[in-house]
Amino acid sequence: MGWFADNQWYVAAFAGEIGDGLLARTICGEPLVLYRSGDGPVTALSGLCAHRGFPLCEAPSRLVDGQIVCGYHGFTYAADGACVAVPGQTRIPSAARLTAYPVTERDGLVWVWIGDPAGAERSAPPRAPWLAEPGWTVVQGLEPLAARAGLLIDNLLDLSHETYLHGGHIGTPEVAETPISTEPGDDGVLRISRRMADAACPPFYAKSTGLSGRIVRWQDIEYFPPCLYTLHSRVAPTGALPGPDGSDPDGYHVEIVYAITPETEHSTHDFWAVARDFALDDEGVSTFLADANRTVVLQDVTALNALELSLQRHPGHRREVSIKIDTGGLAGRRMLARLGVDDPTVTP
Repeated sequence: MGWFADNQWYVAAFAGEIGDGLLARTICGEPLVLYRSGDGPVTALSGLCAHRGFPLCEAPSRLVDGQIVCGYHGFTYAADGACVAVPGQTRIPSAARLTAYPVTERDGLVWVWIGDPAGAERSAPPRAPWLAEPGWTVVQGLEPLAARAGLLIDNLLDLSHETYLHGGHIGTPEVAETPISTEPGDDGVLRISRRMADAACPPFYAKSTGLSGRIVRWQDIEYFPPCLYTLHSRVAPTGALPGPDGSDPDGYHVEIVYAITPETEHSTHDFWAVARDFALDDEGVSTFLADANRTVVLQDVTALNALELSLQRHPGHRREVSIKIDTGGLAGRRMLARLGVDDPTVTP
């Protein structure tokens, strides 16, 4: 058991973050350096020089012809992690090499495999196709979270907090008042649904769609433990009904994606993206949704940072009372525990 699940794919970056420079990112306690040579694939290597541990993303380290040259003593590493040059001698010590991590890109996300590399060949990351498919417009961002990943997972699986923490943005009374259905699927995906047939239209949707007054609002979550969360959000005018096969009501579709990547035991990379199928070329809508969702994310960050600090200051005072609305979050904790996560936040 550990504080994160190993032998898993984790999002390391948005694809657009990685160019021909060196990007530092710590994932599950492992310092990494990521880069791309030209239009080629992304390389992910351990981020500390084998010689004296100098961080390879710090200047004057640099990328030369697809190889990293350490800025401290000039140790040079190829894309497979092998050291190809050292100062003052031709013999290269066998221990002078970096760990090379399996990497795959899909849906505009760069995934890195943490664990036994052989497992990467038998597994594929979950999908978020809206982030790269035609017919969708995407805004996205990354916020540092000074709290453990389990707290963010709890937060996302219980959207009743929208009513209180995000009032005036995405929260309305109906979110907290409406019961949820929870389905931990045999496919390893947790599904949580909340369907509101008559709800107030929050500013997040009123200002982006033009709807006002009362609306139909659907929130259908799919959580792919340990690291990817998708919220299929649907809003439509009041009275809109699902199709005869249960399909979405005719309205506005928003796909909200979070990649929850542990940085350390008590910090997390909070990747977020909002994809929409309306007003595709409207820059004003894009700017509004980017600003509005970042505001919501930062409200979560502030609350979860405070909760993390409280947990660390008062470890003997943690008491929980769970209610019906917590069934989704508790199911998520059990799924993480089965993956080997040993954290007070995710105790089933």
